[in-house]
Amino acid sequence: MFTLKSWQSGTAAFMALSVTVGTVAPLIIATPSFAQSTFSDVSSNYWAADFIQQLSQRGVIAGFPDGSFRPEEAVTRAQFAAMVNKAFQKSQQRSPINFADVPSNYWAYSAIEQAYTIGFLSGYPGNRFEPNQAIPRQQVLVSLANGLDYTASANTESTLQYFNDASNIASYARSPIAAATEKQIVVNYPNVKFLNPTATATRAQVAAFIYQALVSSNQASAINSPYIVAVGSTTPTPVAVTIPQGTTIPVKYDKAEKILVTKDETAPLTLTVSQNVVTPEGSVVIPAGSQVIGELKPATGGSQFIAEKLVLATGQEYQLNASSEVITKTQTIKKGISTGAIIKDTVLGAGAAAAVSGVTGDRAIATEEVLGGAGIGALVGLFFGKKSVDLIAIDPNTDLQMTINQNLLVSLR
Repeated sequence: MFTLKSWQSGTAAFMALSVTVGTVAPLIIATPSFAQSTFSDVSSNYWAADFIQQLSQRGVIAGFPDGSFRPEEAVTRAQFAAMVNKAFQKSQQRSPINFADVPSNYWAYSAIEQAYTIGFLSGYPGNRFEPNQAIPRQQVLVSLANGLDYTASANTESTLQYFNDASNIASYARSPIAAATEKQIVVNYPNVKFLNPTATATRAQVAAFIYQALVSSNQASAINSPYIVAVGSTTPTPVAVTIPQGTTIPVKYDKAEKILVTKDETAPLTLTVSQNVVTPEGSVVIPAGSQVIGELKPATGGSQFIAEKLVLATGQEYQLNASSEVITKTQTIKKGISTGAIIKDTVLGAGAAAAVSGVTGDRAIATEEVLGGAGIGALVGLFFGKKSVDLIAIDPNTDLQMTINQNLLVSLR
């Protein structure tokens, strides 16, 4: 059994350098001239921090001069070509060609030519490369599988059934992605079951894919991450671990900066785990990106979040008995106040929306969806004619941090 004080949120203090993206040539360098131990926008518990750090140490990626990584920015095909050339040393497989849209003075001309000749990237009809096009996730995986000469050993469609959105994978990409999946190149955050094949690949995602490709070809050591897809691989027997009563689960809510509810309403709410919850030995038991499903419920003098279910990023589900502190802060809504000022960056419970509509007289709010998708038209009459109403004001990123009320048994895989 682990004691409460020995548990913590966060991962090992690994920080990362960056893949550089911009309108000018990226700072993709082999020397550590921009080497740094931390980045302002990559925390130690960021899901891709270890991948980024390892690639930066190899000189595959480097940082912005301002010290940032910008992990969510898109990667273009030209930028990806430059990264591939830094990551893999491979002999020429085919003769170079001159792409019509890549002039000889283009910053990535040589990188594109080399990525083509060694088999990682190809062009489009009309002899075009589209160097400034944001590269989709499925193109990155196809490129890595083809460049490393991987082919699927199992049935392609059976392998792809692992992904809940497998139907969205393009026909040309299905076999290479099956091969990449078998080689554990695929990294899916925040939900390992969703590939999001047509989504633009971000800098963090590309870093994870490239590093896993290096691992698959025995050029790098494996990183322990719950977001690596492992289909058909030999995995150890799951180990049951008890998360003790009193453990804190840090959460966030990305949809709004504030939530307003009445003191007597119940509203469904889903929160995202903001940091890994780890054992004293460093094993991740609740990975960042997991979801906590529950409700905001009336409590003495205010409102309280009551958790009902924990859905891990790996897809595992557990019944969860956890709750936040009681929130008693209020915001007074008065007749004549602008509804725009009230609802800016705010999500309303059905009762709160009805209260705002009834007190301000702004009936348009009644046509909007509110927290949980409830309709509010029938509730407006309860507040019609009132000059003011006090609503519970919740900052979801600070007020809803919760603790587990009874021991929770989970499986480490």
